[in-house]
Amino acid sequence: MPASTRTSTDERPGGPRPGPVAWVLLLPIKLYRKAISPFLPPACRFYPSCSTYAVEALTRFGAGRGSYLALRRLLRCGPWTPPGRDPVPETFSWRYRRPETPIEE
Repeated sequence: MPASTRTSTDERPGGPRPGPVAWVLLLPIKLYRKAISPFLPPACRFYPSCSTYAVEALTRFGAGRGSYLALRRLLRCGPWTPPGRDPVPETFSWRYRRPETPIEE
């Protein structure tokens, strides 16, 4: 196949694909979203929700870094943190940088 017709994982219509370990870590999140979440009232302090954030972080950064980002997000989810937009960062960093997007757009 010529190099000009190949696509990278980021250019696929569905976006990047998770690795095998990340795929296994996504299973409990998918189970939660299908079986538990529909029976609970929406109460997430952030946008996107924590489960959506975890899926995107695991898919984009893999099992290790994605799990770290998802856990860091869950630890921020409490009354001590102001609510608002908190998207998955474009580039991975071990330090948290508050997003520069306003709450109201």
